[in-house]
Amino acid sequence: MARIPKKRRNVLAKYNKNALYPLSEACKLVKDITYTNFDASVDLDVRLSVDPKKSNQMVRGTVTLPHGTGKTVRVLVLCTPDKEEEAKQAGADYVGLDEYIEKIKGGWTDVDIIITTPNVMPKLGPLGKILGPRGLMPNPKTGTVTMDVAKAVKDVKAGKIDFKVDKYGIIHASIGRVSFDPKKLEENARELLSTIIKLRPPAAKGTYLKSIHMSSTMSPSIKIDTKSVTS
Repeated sequence: MARIPKKRRNVLAKYNKNALYPLSEACKLVKDITYTNFDASVDLDVRLSVDPKKSNQMVRGTVTLPHGTGKTVRVLVLCTPDKEEEAKQAGADYVGLDEYIEKIKGGWTDVDIIITTPNVMPKLGPLGKILGPRGLMPNPKTGTVTMDVAKAVKDVKAGKIDFKVDKYGIIHASIGRVSFDPKKLEENARELLSTIIKLRPPAAKGTYLKSIHMSSTMSPSIKIDTKSVTS
């Protein structure tokens, strides 16, 4: 039988892994059961009663977290020269077009978000196999294909994230860092969850929020009472 490290044993003694915790309590507890030596990410996993294989049950959207994610977001704006200064003034980390397209073709993907304009999208088609699997392909539905590149850059820098239900009917999203005050974690979580609830497909049957789990990097997960979110 595998030996459980002392840090892990101490963590497991602080909570009941089978209990359902109110969201506010979970946001406090996740800080207590995190034992990494770095500022760990805090994540939510939300299981929905949808069948993602059916187009009328796909859940996808964007949300701006009130307190951001705590992560420095590296933004690349692929645009024509007339939009470059706008993107730079808004805080984009990389701005250009052909030179970055060539870099991406060579395997460079050292960014978190790519924003572009509609007239540039045809040039990105050949990059689909590189950007798609990494979740970097710009999409009008997430606001990353737009003529207002300044707003798009400012939004993602301020904490705008996009989410999408996976093939198992689960949404995974980061809502902050362990260093965040519990109240800020709770407010970020509620903003995300309320957005997911608003996006409930009419075709979804039964209890929409089947389960919610919160965890930090390498910590055990905390089961959240869905009633504490919907009531």
